[in-house]
Amino acid sequence: MNATETWTTSPSLNDTDCYPTDNPEKKVFVALHLAVILIGIPSNIFFLFVSYRLIRQKNELGVYLFNLALSDLLFISCFPVWIQYGLHDTWFYGKTVCVVFVFLLFTNFYTSAILLSCIAVDRYIAIVHPLQFREFRKRRIAVSVSIAAWIFAVVFNVITVHPNSVYSEEEDFSICLDVIPLSDTQKRVNIARFVVGFLIPALVVGFCYWQIYSDVKKNQTLGSMERRHVFKLLGGILLTLYLCFGPVHIMMVLRVLLEKCPYPNWLLIGHKATVFLSMLNCLADPLLYGLTSRTGQASASNVFLVFRRMWKKKEKQRETIQQNRYILGTDMDCNHKSPIYCTSELPL
Repeated sequence: MNATETWTTSPSLNDTDCYPTDNPEKKVFVALHLAVILIGIPSNIFFLFVSYRLIRQKNELGVYLFNLALSDLLFISCFPVWIQYGLHDTWFYGKTVCVVFVFLLFTNFYTSAILLSCIAVDRYIAIVHPLQFREFRKRRIAVSVSIAAWIFAVVFNVITVHPNSVYSEEEDFSICLDVIPLSDTQKRVNIARFVVGFLIPALVVGFCYWQIYSDVKKNQTLGSMERRHVFKLLGGILLTLYLCFGPVHIMMVLRVLLEKCPYPNWLLIGHKATVFLSMLNCLADPLLYGLTSRTGQASASNVFLVFRRMWKKKEKQRETIQQNRYILGTDMDCNHKSPIYCTSELPL
């Protein structure tokens, strides 16, 4: 999250410090973190409510969407600490808290990647094999698969998040996550993360997209509106997985191959940019899934309708209270009348 890493003119770690105190770009990334918080929290809460309505309708897709929103909210809740870390260029909370926050970071990465793959497979079964594998599209199966996704992400992170590889104490400051240079263990972990967290999900989603695209093109019974909904949902999955998670995992591999102390400027900037792109996953989920699928749009419309009815009911109550005050002669300005004519405001 924080980019405290840099390069120097000497490759010897014993003779030089890899962590500079001056990072002029940090204000930009702090501002971007704040923007994600301000947009991501309300949108994912709304998305959580929309997906819950889908679950109530026994829609298995709602189960995956609900878990995506839950994962994103858990991830966003960690942002204030990362922002403070970015502002001060040092980690104040010790090794244990650092390990917990890194653990939550990668838990979001891999639960999101797995759940995106599950949505793609669910749509593949629904469109390409609607009768042959329909038993796999039950809500209870979606719940079981989501639980398995969380368990896998947690176990994988227990194996790969090593305290000494994600936390380092220097003389004047402490580093969390961006420890340089990578240890041999962390290099192997980065390769494993690339394969498990991106390559396999990318292949699964790519296969499902191609199969669905081919089937929809051949299926003349689907109207243009249905095709657009299908392609929007799949396009959202591809965009989120490839754009948000692809670059950060590719950068992990590049760090294994190229990183040194010192190491090139473009690698530093690329690392920070790809980490921020991964955060956009928190904004892409509610926008691209809850609002591009037909069921998601219908549920969102129903939610807005409920809020609109509540607002109209409240407005009607206010009008009734104002009419009663007018009849009783209590709606005049109390500043220009005796207190005996003024009544306390009625509760709305």
